[in-house]
Amino acid sequence: MSDMQGTKAVEVERYCRAAGRAFVRFDYQGHGESSGDFADGTIGGWAEDAIAVLDACTEGPQVLIGSSMGGWIMLLAALARPERVAGLIGIAAAPDFTEDLMWNRFDDERRAIIDRDGVYYEPSEYGDEPYTITRGLIEDGRSHLLLRRPIALHCPVRLLHGMRDESVPWMTTSRIAEKILSDDVRIFLVKDGDHRLSRDQDIARLKVTLDDLLGELDERGDF
Repeated sequence: MSDMQGTKAVEVERYCRAAGRAFVRFDYQGHGESSGDFADGTIGGWAEDAIAVLDACTEGPQVLIGSSMGGWIMLLAALARPERVAGLIGIAAAPDFTEDLMWNRFDDERRAIIDRDGVYYEPSEYGDEPYTITRGLIEDGRSHLLLRRPIALHCPVRLLHGMRDESVPWMTTSRIAEKILSDDVRIFLVKDGDHRLSRDQDIARLKVTLDDLLGELDERGDF
């Protein structure tokens, strides 16, 4: 439910502008400034948004950055356009969360509500608005699960995760690293970090990670 006005997206744009690098941030359908109803959204639909932006708004090799659900979308977009992706940075990336962190953890009552009403409103610790969890979101998510098999990506991958993340277990990052076929995968754990990793020191760490990755890609001539 975050949008492109979030701290991380805005700060990465500032970094890129200062470095003279092109940058794109956007809102998925039903988010922020984009049209559409959030309740109609699905993982597949939002991945299509990301791929459309990649196709229409960028040229040449790209580094994709995805936070939380955006980390799942990032991986799906990279799998759809591997020739366009030079590197990936995930921040508390959450592939398969609709199944592993929602459906598999729901009790019988919540599952029954989703089956009966088609929607369940989960209270959010990040704001007054609840999470809208639809049957369509859950069912579509099953068509895009990634952690059940190898992830056929071979580009450099950097994964940041807070060990005090109460939304996405930091062990998820280890599962991602294990499944991705690339040998150039590095994990950065922040012991006192939460899910958002939006503190000043977290933003600084993200910028250093991006700077190091871009430097390595430039040096190899991949960017």
